[in-house]
Amino acid sequence: MNTKGVDFASDKVLASRFLSEFADANGEAKYINILQDVANHKARSVEIDLDDLMNYKDLDEEFLTRVTENTRRYVGIFADAIDELMPEPTETFVDDDHDILMTQRSDEGTEGADGSDPHQKMPAEIKRFFEVYIKASSKGRPFTIREVAVYTCEDCGFEIYQEVTARIFMPLFECPSRRCVMNKSKGNVILQLRASKFLRFQEAKIQELAEHVPKGHIPRTMTVHLRGELTRKVAPGDVVELSGIFLPIPYVGFRAMRAGLVADTYLEAMSVSHFKKKYEEYELRGDEEEQIKRLAEDGDIYDKLARSLAPEIFGHEDIKKALLLLLVGAPHRQLKDGMKIRGDLHICLMGDPGVAKSQLLKHIINVAPRGVYTTGKGSSGVGLTAAVQKDPVTNEMVLEGGALVLSDMGICAIDEFDKMDESDRTSIHEVMEQQTVSIAKAGITTSLNARAAVLAAANPAWGRYDLRRTPAENINLPPALLSRFDLLWLILDRADMDNDLEMARHVVYVHQNKESPALGFTPLEPSVLRAYISAARRLSPTVPRELEEYIASAYSSIRQEEAKSTTPHSYTTVRTLLSILRISAALARLRFAETVAQSDVDEALRLMQMSKFSLYSDDRQRSGLDAISDIYSILRDEAARSHKMDVNYRDALNWISRKGYSEAQLKECLEEYAALNVWQIHPQTFDIKFIDA
Repeated sequence: MNTKGVDFASDKVLASRFLSEFADANGEAKYINILQDVANHKARSVEIDLDDLMNYKDLDEEFLTRVTENTRRYVGIFADAIDELMPEPTETFVDDDHDILMTQRSDEGTEGADGSDPHQKMPAEIKRFFEVYIKASSKGRPFTIREVAVYTCEDCGFEIYQEVTARIFMPLFECPSRRCVMNKSKGNVILQLRASKFLRFQEAKIQELAEHVPKGHIPRTMTVHLRGELTRKVAPGDVVELSGIFLPIPYVGFRAMRAGLVADTYLEAMSVSHFKKKYEEYELRGDEEEQIKRLAEDGDIYDKLARSLAPEIFGHEDIKKALLLLLVGAPHRQLKDGMKIRGDLHICLMGDPGVAKSQLLKHIINVAPRGVYTTGKGSSGVGLTAAVQKDPVTNEMVLEGGALVLSDMGICAIDEFDKMDESDRTSIHEVMEQQTVSIAKAGITTSLNARAAVLAAANPAWGRYDLRRTPAENINLPPALLSRFDLLWLILDRADMDNDLEMARHVVYVHQNKESPALGFTPLEPSVLRAYISAARRLSPTVPRELEEYIASAYSSIRQEEAKSTTPHSYTTVRTLLSILRISAALARLRFAETVAQSDVDEALRLMQMSKFSLYSDDRQRSGLDAISDIYSILRDEAARSHKMDVNYRDALNWISRKGYSEAQLKECLEEYAALNVWQIHPQTFDIKFIDA
């Protein structure tokens, strides 16, 4: 911008008037209150919003234009204005190193110093204990992609100040003060690190979102410099919107001769806003708290939350419930001796082509506050864990986090899991159980946190599930990896006249109307889902003592069933028991309960059973049993195992639900066999009493 003819002194007066006179919607002096907090050391930064400047009653359009087009210069002008307006502190606070140093200097004074020598005058930047940022206007269209050194002269004894405005600077070797120049003595200067002022600095790289990339192009990247209070506000994997000043970095030295007129560019950030907040950073507003309280009191909230996930995808109700529990997770447990038990759920969706596995993965990544999506063939072991690279700022070897590290405290979705090379897939084993990535490369030996829930999608070994082969042959994943998944969901695409017709109508409706058919309730928005889940994740439910024996016997029966089976569908290990506990705790969190209930354990067992429902239904067809006969067999066997003549209706419903049958089928079975005098049914409770032992 051409600054010829601009009176910066008058602009400083305009800036002072704006800061002192601007009032917010409540009629309070917004910036005076901010300055008072800064004076009381409650805040370290002053953010000037251009929206406030636009709404200022005595707005000067030309002043606003100059601030917008020459922002870097006006950050300093506003800082000078704040120096004059800064009020006296009204509250006591503990002095930090900067306050003590400034007090000492004011007490000592600058006796014998030449007041006219600019090198000996303390700059305003070193006195400031705050930073100034100018936030871009919210009405503007978003685009896609100073420190001070202090020296002391050994000859004249005065302090010399040097302003540093670039990443590198040339230190002083001779004293430039007037006394040393007049005496023609090249005074030796010593850099005083304690007296110098240092600002926190962070360099980050941002990448264009996939939806903003024009066809045929690759995503662009840009370097961002964050200073002061803006540092550590962004982490790898965050989706953010930045406003700042776009500036060049001219080359220096030999590189400048080779580059000619070409220069690097960077964005000096002024404000950072996150699109999706982390669960732990989520602060519920008053209306959100009320809405969540109403939802929690709804007895059908579990089904509604699950059906609100990807409502455009037909069916898969139980799969959506499992994915909901993946988002909620269970609390992490740390034992007294330091051992950790993970709380994140890992789910693998394995099924035939065209059953919407990838769409479910993409939707979960969009709902989750933090998530990374990758594919098997497009990911190497280094790309998933961490790579060693040279830092452009310090020229040191540093670690660049991969997909699993970027999704720390989030979800890592891996599509085409079966297409990965075996050597690359082994890098996931440590992450899934220990939730760390251990590195020993280029002289760097460390462990990185990768507390991520893994959501994988894969096809069976021959593309489609082959019913003539055993489940182990079809799944074709090593047992060490399979046992780490809490749920391995097999989805078979079977021909069914009624189901296919209903699904086709659903797909055509979505294609025409760009929304799902009526669900009987309004699906919850992803923002509401995130708010509900963030509230639920604050709880840490525990398993009561009275449920310990129930869970142990359930696990034992699963092991026995697998031992009897000639073709086991999965590998049951102690990790399966931990999976039951994790799923039960996630269900308790959804109810905002402090303890796990038996219904939570039953639902966890049902989900584990339903994950293999496609195979069980095939086993029943081959055994020649219809649904009613199979339900009778289940009830008879369970009653015989417990040596009881009476069966509670709730227990019966739980047993048949695990095998994939509905309550309507159970009632039909009860009526049919009651007519045959096999059992008697209680008219009110529907409890069952066998007539013949």
